This record gives sequence, structure tokens and C-alpha cells, in this order.
Amino acid sequence: MGDSATRTREVRARDIELFTELTGDRNPLHHDPELAARSRFGGIVVQGGVTSGLLNALVAEDLPGPGSVFLSVSWRFRAPVRPGDVLTARAVVTSVREDKPVTGLDTSITNQDGVVVLDGSAVVWRDPAVAALT
Repeated sequence: MGDSATRTREVRARDIELFTELTGDRNPLHHDPELAARSRFGGIVVQGGVTSGLLNALVAEDLPGPGSVFLSVSWRFRAPVRPGDVLTARAVVTSVREDKPVTGLDTSITNQDGVVVLDGSAVVWRDPAVAALT
């Protein structure tokens, strides 16, 4: 309880391209600078999956660690993320099941200005066989 981890990464325009290749998400808010400039966002925004993906890496690599997968997430996207933003993901352990390898986390992502761009919670299961090897 209370353990925490962070992970920081700069988001690049190439991340948008790669996510589009992977998912087929061709929303003009992510690709069309002129149209995106006329939107409420005032410019290109990064897909939410790119933003939240930093939490995937944090959970799988740092806390709880290798062998971890999300069972559920509840995330609110609070502010747009743009290419060039430096994001810091943070997870804090809020609960640990004694009967199963299940952990509850408070999660958040902030940008280089300290603005919360995503927050919420997650429940994670960690495979005991993988955890034992790391």
C-alpha cells in the first residue's frame, strides 16, 4: 500500500503515425492541422491510446511489474496532449488482494507544465509465474 512509480516520455508526431497504423484511427483531429486548428482543441491532439499507453508501460515494467495486465480501468481524459509534450505517468498502490495477485492503483498522467491530462484508477492482475522469474 502506498508504493508508487513514475515513467516519463516525450510524445512525438511519429507516435500518432504509429498508433494510426496499428489501429486505423484516422480522426482528423490527429492528422489534419488546418481542421484541428479550427476545433475546440486549437491544434493537433495525440490519440488517447498513445497517452494512456504510458500507463501500460508503467504497469508492465515498474509497478506491479512484468506479468501484469489490466483487469479494469476508469480513466478521465482531462486535457489535450500534443506532439512535443513530455508526459509523466504515475501509479500509486491503493489496495492489494491477499487471496489473489490483484492490485488496485490510482493513476495519473501530467504534462511538462504539471497539467493533469489523464487521471483515474486501475485494477491489475500479475501472473505469479512471470513475477517469480523477475
